[in-house]
Amino acid sequence: MTSVEATLLPRPTPVQLIDVSGAPHPDPDYAVPPADVLREGYRNLVFGRRLNDVCGALVRQGRLAVYPSSRGQEASQVAAGMVLRYEDWLFPTYRDVVAIAVKGVSTAETIGLLHGNWHSGYDSRAERVATQSTPLATQLLHAVGFAYAAKHRGEDTVVLAMCGDGATSEGDFHEALNFAAVFKVPVVFFVQNNGYAISVPIARQTAAPGLAYKGIGYGIPSEQVDGNDFAAVYAVLSHSVSRARSGDGPSLVEALTYRVEAHTNADDDTRYRDSAEVAEWVARDPVDRLRQYLTAQGILDEQTEADITAGAEHIADQLRESANLNDIPNPLDLFAHVYSEPTPQLLEQSRVLERDLARELEGHHD
Repeated sequence: MTSVEATLLPRPTPVQLIDVSGAPHPDPDYAVPPADVLREGYRNLVFGRRLNDVCGALVRQGRLAVYPSSRGQEASQVAAGMVLRYEDWLFPTYRDVVAIAVKGVSTAETIGLLHGNWHSGYDSRAERVATQSTPLATQLLHAVGFAYAAKHRGEDTVVLAMCGDGATSEGDFHEALNFAAVFKVPVVFFVQNNGYAISVPIARQTAAPGLAYKGIGYGIPSEQVDGNDFAAVYAVLSHSVSRARSGDGPSLVEALTYRVEAHTNADDDTRYRDSAEVAEWVARDPVDRLRQYLTAQGILDEQTEADITAGAEHIADQLRESANLNDIPNPLDLFAHVYSEPTPQLLEQSRVLERDLARELEGHHD
């Protein structure tokens, strides 16, 4: 193995800065983030956990059509949202609601897509967050194209492209990595390996020792990180983002984490995994881990924790209120956001619908 090949490989042991008990775990390559970053990370972890809980309740109440929970993955979600500047772009998956909210999108707009509102629920251009992607890995190609354009224009923009372990089995994943490496674009590929692609375990998806090892085939440096350790995920992603911003090209980061709840509310996870496996990962809870560390280090006291909890509950209340607002959509909006200049066919279809709606309104008046 050459020295160049060695620099591309992830370390054999995932990066960890805080162990499962909340104790420091020193690392020779990565430093624990500053206290203010850790405190803000904890605030966002508490918020993210509350967001997952509230959205799950809204689904059971029939006020959300579907919700893909990221409970247990909040450390990776929060780090992804915090590590970027405003001008940087996030390309999320359908499960990355917490990351989108931490990036700065309001909670009401964040769940707009899942609530059935128009388009993605938020203004992607204003928020610097692409629409959530339900098809696996398609957003990776979009992210690479966006990063290539930003580089071509000379912009100081980094793109963070998120995906799950299932997406690495798609051709789009490999095409995106290859293009990004060849053209040295400023993109960070962030894989949240939560153990399952719906019901398919990781062992049935790859024979590689880890998903991060896929980077070497494309000339991309890669790293594995404990995905339930906020400090470690933030440190590793920060390094990759800085590397991309300095012009050194893409990186691949694999966060080893776990989805403790079902794939979505429509999934029965008891059919493909047992409760003992879930319980093992619940014990590695990212929120508890960081709380224990911050308390022991004197960074978090009872009053600060109470304020953080109250703040998360206030946002949860606002989210519930926004979910109760049932906006009546305008059917003509179907044609308003397809092309910047509507085609003759769309204009004709719009006129037909407008006439039908007018006749229906007249019928109600009669």
